[in-house]
Amino acid sequence: MQIQVVCVGKLKEKYWSDGVAEYAKRLGAYARLDIRELPDEKTPDSMSPAEEEQVRMREGERILAALRDGSHVIALAIDGEPWSSEQLAAHLDKQAIYGGGSVSFVIGGSLGLSPAVLSRADKKLSFGRMTYPHQLMRVLLLEQVYRAFKINRGEPYHK
Repeated sequence: MQIQVVCVGKLKEKYWSDGVAEYAKRLGAYARLDIRELPDEKTPDSMSPAEEEQVRMREGERILAALRDGSHVIALAIDGEPWSSEQLAAHLDKQAIYGGGSVSFVIGGSLGLSPAVLSRADKKLSFGRMTYPHQLMRVLLLEQVYRAFKINRGEPYHK
C-alpha cells in the first residue's frame, strides 16, 4: 500500500523530526510512505479575512498539485468524522483491497484548508475539536496509521 502525507510547513524542532522518522521507519514494514512537505505562506498577526482566504487558496493550490493521481484523499479537518483507531484501520484495509492501494492524508497550514482541497477530499477526518500544532499532528497521524496496520495484521501494539 502507498501512504502519502501532504503537509504544509516544515518541522522546526528535532523532537518532531525524530518522532516522524521513528514512525516512518516502523511503517516501512507495511507500506511505502511518501511525506510531501510544502512551504507555508507567511501569516502576519493582523490579516483581513480576504487575506486569510488568499493564503488558504495559495497553500491549497500547492496541496492539490502534490496529491497523487487516483489517490484516496483524507483531509484532516476539525469538522471531519471522529474515527476510532479501529475505524481508521478498517478504512485503510478497505482502500488497500478495493480502492487502488493509495491513500493521501492532507494536513493544512495554520489557517486550515482551502475549499478546493476540502472538496477534493474523499473523507474528512477529525482528531477531535481541539487545535493541535501542525508538527504534532504529523506525528499523531503517522502513529495512528502505524497502529492501523498493526490492528489489521492482528499484531500486538502497546497500549
